[in-house]
Amino acid sequence: MPADADARTEPPTQRRRDEARKKGQTAKSQDLTGAVVLFAAFVALNFLGPGMFKSMMLIVRAGLLSETPGDLGSLMPFAAAVVVEAFKRVAPFLVILFLAVLAVLYAQVGNVVTLQPLKPNLSKINPLKGIARLFSTRSVMMAVQNIWKLALVSLVVYLMLAHTASPVIYAFTLGFPDAFWLGSSLAFNLGMELSAVLLVLALLDLAWQRYKHEKDMRMTKEEVKDEFRSMEGDPKVKSRRRELQYRLALQRIRRDVPKADVVVTNPTHVAVAIQYDAEAMPAPKVVAKGADELALRIRQIATEHRIPIVERKALARALYETVDVGQYLPERFYRAIAEILAYVYELTGRSPIGVQGSLVGG
Repeated sequence: MPADADARTEPPTQRRRDEARKKGQTAKSQDLTGAVVLFAAFVALNFLGPGMFKSMMLIVRAGLLSETPGDLGSLMPFAAAVVVEAFKRVAPFLVILFLAVLAVLYAQVGNVVTLQPLKPNLSKINPLKGIARLFSTRSVMMAVQNIWKLALVSLVVYLMLAHTASPVIYAFTLGFPDAFWLGSSLAFNLGMELSAVLLVLALLDLAWQRYKHEKDMRMTKEEVKDEFRSMEGDPKVKSRRRELQYRLALQRIRRDVPKADVVVTNPTHVAVAIQYDAEAMPAPKVVAKGADELALRIRQIATEHRIPIVERKALARALYETVDVGQYLPERFYRAIAEILAYVYELTGRSPIGVQGSLVGG
């Protein structure tokens, strides 16, 4: 296993990350969820607590002062009414806790909904594997972290209680209402400070969980190669696709090259067929182009139809790389093409008059 871990030196691909998310394997901290919910609970109690307490006291008072039904049949509706009234008072507090849970989960893992973790897995209930996981390095590390967290929280609680020892001793001299409110205030302050400490520890745990998740997701170089191969597809399918693309390109060449006035070559690697009609076209147009084998086919078809072939290495390469089939030539090529067309017209006996002027502007 260590050797395998050492071999995983490559960062995970996006496909690997997506597959892990579909399985519910994301970097999240359970401690952060608990800490945020605890902190939200105390903040909500700070605003809603007094009102909730007064409402619950009124419900209790009303229940004690009312005439309690003597038979069980009448007692059940009475109890149900009391429970409904109590739930109405507590509902806003519960809603805040629910929203806090949703917010912290969404902040950690985003929009991930999957039932994959709920699928039965026999390996998880295998007692031998369970014992192995219990004494694994990861379990030992988690135990050490939990002991460290417990010790730190215990120290914080001790320091807080030591700081409030005087008010606690003073509470014995107070009446019940004052002692109750003093105890509530001390408990609230202790809860807020403790939840803040737990929140800091949870953020550290989240950073650790993300680091560990990223490390577990690493891939070997061979796995990266295999994944890219699978993404590119079967070699037979790729070969078939290239063959089909070649046939379609060849059909276009056979159809369009006979329309050309000249073919500019490089001389064997690249061929570009150009058509120009000064009366009907605003500029010369590339009707076909190709490299290597397709360039050879263009020259063969041009020879069959007696279309002049002119070797201009730099021009052919520039046209092939910058102008797509069916596009008119950019203005920077006008002078060079005008000279070629004038030469071609002179060879074929066509009148070259107006070629230079129409392309170069006189």
